[in-house]
Amino acid sequence: MNQSVGRRISPSVKPPVTKIENEAGGEAEPPPQLPEPEPGLSPDEAEAARREYLLTRFWLSAKGFWGKNGYHLAWPLSVGLAALIVATVGFQYGINVWNRAIFDAIEKHDARAVFHLSGIFFPLAIGSVALGVAQVFVRMTIQRRWRGWLTHAVLTRWLANGRYYQLNLVSGDHTNPEYRIAEDLRVATDSPVDFLAGVTSALLSAATFIVVLWTIGGALTLSLAGSSITIPGFLVIAAVLYAAIASGSIMAIGRSFVQISEDKNQAEAEFRYTLTRVRENGESIALLGGEEEERDGIDKTLGGVLRQWARLAGQHMRTTLVSQGSSLVAPVVPILLCAPKFLEGHMTLGEVMQAASAFTIVQGAFGWLVDHYPGLADWNACARRIASLMMSLDALERAEQGDGVGRIKRGESGGDAMLELNDLSVTLDDGTAVLSETEVVIEPGERLLVAGESGTGKSTLVRAIAGLWPWGGGSVTLHTDRRLFMLPQNSYVPSGSLRRAVAYPGSADSWTVEEIAHALDKVGLNHLKEKIEEEGPWDQTLSGGEKQRLAFARLILHNPDIVVLDEATSALDEKSQDKMMEIATRELPNATIVSVAHRAELEAFHSRKIVLERRKGGAKLVRDVDLIPRKGKRRLLGHLLRQRRAS
Repeated sequence: MNQSVGRRISPSVKPPVTKIENEAGGEAEPPPQLPEPEPGLSPDEAEAARREYLLTRFWLSAKGFWGKNGYHLAWPLSVGLAALIVATVGFQYGINVWNRAIFDAIEKHDARAVFHLSGIFFPLAIGSVALGVAQVFVRMTIQRRWRGWLTHAVLTRWLANGRYYQLNLVSGDHTNPEYRIAEDLRVATDSPVDFLAGVTSALLSAATFIVVLWTIGGALTLSLAGSSITIPGFLVIAAVLYAAIASGSIMAIGRSFVQISEDKNQAEAEFRYTLTRVRENGESIALLGGEEEERDGIDKTLGGVLRQWARLAGQHMRTTLVSQGSSLVAPVVPILLCAPKFLEGHMTLGEVMQAASAFTIVQGAFGWLVDHYPGLADWNACARRIASLMMSLDALERAEQGDGVGRIKRGESGGDAMLELNDLSVTLDDGTAVLSETEVVIEPGERLLVAGESGTGKSTLVRAIAGLWPWGGGSVTLHTDRRLFMLPQNSYVPSGSLRRAVAYPGSADSWTVEEIAHALDKVGLNHLKEKIEEEGPWDQTLSGGEKQRLAFARLILHNPDIVVLDEATSALDEKSQDKMMEIATRELPNATIVSVAHRAELEAFHSRKIVLERRKGGAKLVRDVDLIPRKGKRRLLGHLLRQRRAS
């Protein structure tokens, strides 16, 4: 546990199902199920089938941008982009015709025509540039809006029902989800727009200028061994053959691009994760003097990144060899092909230059994949990585519906009990038992201590109570409309001001500065009262004990009905621990408290204790005893409880 949880409990017997409508923008439907592999497939073949399905899974959600729940301007922007592409090709054709006219005028030494054509060129150029700028604006607007829409959808699913936490507990290909959401999703939404715009432009250009080549070039007649051979549309055939050779070469050379790009992205994600862990655990590393060991780990992950980049560089070098060679040779080929007809007087200079320009455009259109295959491969890898995260979220959603492994039911208590565990069993996501057959009824205002050896599932039990651990059986029922607040061992301190840190997970403006200062004073953090509005790295500057005191200050402010303490005083000395528990007892006299702790001294602040013991098939509740107040601290608890009952 690494985060305080404050939530209003309004449970139902069956949790609400998050529909794919939230992402895809279509009809509500359950999360898609990965198709079962065909019988007889080898593990490698089954994995290949899973990877092939990943792109389908990505588009199931991504296409919702154009659905009824998608972005309202998605279709107007898309149609506008298509119109701009058509207009751009039209201007491109106009410039191509202008090339023929200007060179014919130069060949004829027609100064008046050259002057006239010079005036025509500038409107053509300005119009072409303006269309290019408009096309960039519309294209990037679609990319930006699509990324924002899909990122919002994935974040909504990731943050719902504690799934961001549950992903750490289940198997699957979803490591480094933050990198996938921030970087992979960006590429996955940028590249398709570039690709579709490029393909559309290439197809229109190819269709337009193939007609130009066919019209200008006509047929080529060759004399071989006393016979003549006529090749109709020889420039078109040459352009297609040239592009086929170049594209075929790039496909053969770059067949490993997708896997290498995916491996590179994974290595980058692991490197960032390693650096993030060093930053987040800087104090512990510094105190232990672990810099050298951490450097070894960082160097190892960096070495992995550099190796993947070396593989990618090799692929880029081979594809560059083809693409650069192709771009250098392409303008020369049509001139050489047209030279015989020009020398024979069957073609004008303008026609030769127009053919050369059209040939280059057609070759570029057909060879578009040559230049963009690396980007397409990178998109493929990124889309698969974000789809893998989506599939893991799908699995969690299906679990919320009760599919597969058993699910702990949550409901409302029908009687006076504040909390009931009915035949509760807790398992891992693969069905492995952690805790079994637990029956507990907790009355309002009761203070329950959960005890047992390490590994008996105490923390897992409180996570199940809080709704963060969904796997198991039986049910957890809570009193209607009660707020539950959890204090974990490692108290989370968000970035920003100290005021925000104390108010978390509520808004910093929910309490006045005076109320926050009063709460800090009660928990022994009065030395921080002057810094309430100060922003800083509080997660790094506060000690472990101060963080736990701060968590109790939150408890005072939020005043919940049910409090779950998971080793919430482990960083405090015995005297400070006693003070925090006394504060909780005094400030929240009507709250129901469930505590997990190893210290025997905490029994003094609880009215009841249950003991878990490790057994075959999962830990079991072996004792449920009332704690009898004795001297000292126990008298304090009894006195406070009697005061509460009297009031």
